Amino acid sequence: MTVFEELKWRGLIKDVSSPEIEEKINQGGLTFYIGTDPTGDSMHIGHFSSFLISKRLKDAGHNPILLIGGGTGLIGDPKPTSERPMITKEEVEHNFQCLKKQAEDLFGFKVVNNNDWIKEICVTDFLRDYGKYFNINYMLDKDIVRRRLDSGITYTEFSYMLLQALDFLHLYEKENCTLQVAGQDQWGNITAGIDLIRKKTGQEAYGFTMPLLTKSDGTKFGKSEGGAIWLDKEKTTPYELYQFLINAEDDKVIDYLKFLTFLTKEEIEALEESTKKEPEKRLAHEALAKEVITFLHGQEAYQEAKEISVKLFKGEIENFTKKEVEEAFKGVTQYKIEEDISLLDALVTTGVCSSKREAREFIGAGSISVNGKKWQDDTELLSQDKAIDGTYFVIRRGKKKYFIFTLV
Repeated sequence: MTVFEELKWRGLIKDVSSPEIEEKINQGGLTFYIGTDPTGDSMHIGHFSSFLISKRLKDAGHNPILLIGGGTGLIGDPKPTSERPMITKEEVEHNFQCLKKQAEDLFGFKVVNNNDWIKEICVTDFLRDYGKYFNINYMLDKDIVRRRLDSGITYTEFSYMLLQALDFLHLYEKENCTLQVAGQDQWGNITAGIDLIRKKTGQEAYGFTMPLLTKSDGTKFGKSEGGAIWLDKEKTTPYELYQFLINAEDDKVIDYLKFLTFLTKEEIEALEESTKKEPEKRLAHEALAKEVITFLHGQEAYQEAKEISVKLFKGEIENFTKKEVEEAFKGVTQYKIEEDISLLDALVTTGVCSSKREAREFIGAGSISVNGKKWQDDTELLSQDKAIDGTYFVIRRGKKKYFIFTLV
């Protein structure tokens, strides 16, 4: 398989600006860029699926530039339904620094900030040197703009296309960057940049887009009940990421393997066959979790996440470490309790049970477990020697309701 054929097999090619792109990608040697705006202080799994293309193309002999839009982030790319809320310049700068470090740590590629050149352009120069090359009818015909015409779009958001086109021109002139890669929702911005380069320089540049990674219902992959799945392990722990990936939809897991891993065609096809013949083994899901977590956080983080999952499945909570409790039960309601309080009193004072009567009923029915073990003696004390690492009690009420009691 050629490089381009593999990208197509993985489902990573949607729109291309020219038939010449296939040959150019197969030959290698292109300088290309892919970018994102610093709307948050961490990338999420959606960014990861897109930014992996930079490593694939780097491995094929191309030269990547990762652009983090400290300038365009002050404006905001038009959303399909409403205007983005403005964030302060200080927030944008903070987010830029966080994303820059994250991108460098993950990929090791050159990172640029478009605010470095946008901030030097005065408004009259912007209109004279760039605005005159854009026909309003051309801009109105772009899909993202057209969808906002009924609800309304401000001039600020309307101008975003010009700024992204300007980015492509700047990188073309300063870095010999001839290719832009982005998600399919950026097609209009890419073609605007190609047109601007052609009009300003008489030369040809190129672009292609990738399909957005989605769930079966068409919603974006990377959203959970708690929000986005972040690449920063302080925001989304490796265990949380493991659970998200291991529970991926069966009919989408092979697509995710193609998008998010560097497993070979043969390896993925073998996992696809396993999914069809022995789905209960969930080998494809495990491979997905292993490859993604290892790439992001290392082999040790993957092993720890898997071990937590196995212990929880087997009910071996008493064998958890303090760190494992904090990872496995991040976001679970926590209560501080004094040492040597009885289980009965602890359940009532924390509000886990509404009264001593209710607490006794739960305990007597075997519906309360402490660190994975059912306690049916309501007078038993929650002492330090029974706590995980002398600190935590994991309380389960019923089958799924968890609480954390912390000794103080």
